[in-house]
Amino acid sequence: MEGYKPFGVPMRELESVVMSIEEYEALRLADYENLTHAESAKKMNISRPTFTRLYDKARKNVAKAFVEGKAILIRGGTFISGEYWYRCNSCHETIVSATPEESCDKCNSDDIVRIDKGDRENENQYLK
Repeated sequence: MEGYKPFGVPMRELESVVMSIEEYEALRLADYENLTHAESAKKMNISRPTFTRLYDKARKNVAKAFVEGKAILIRGGTFISGEYWYRCNSCHETIVSATPEESCDKCNSDDIVRIDKGDRENENQYLK
């Protein structure tokens, strides 16, 4: 996933807000996975105050993009993930799994594509 943009406006006509992969992950863990800041910080191998700073910056970037009609680009950052990331070509669901997958959890299609880059060790930590 590289980002989001408002409907109906070509990307070339939009200004952008850049969000780091760490900021994206902070939002994912806290808001999507419903983890506490302490639990999220532990998963990212960072301090709780550092997690909170990343989370706050991510929320402000999303709010700015929504209010000002800007695209959100997810770029930059340094990380190692032990997770496998897939995109389902049938329902467009993003699948994040600790183990390799052969089908989509949502629609059971086997038309999935791995979208994470490179080989991953069984580590789940983030480097600063």
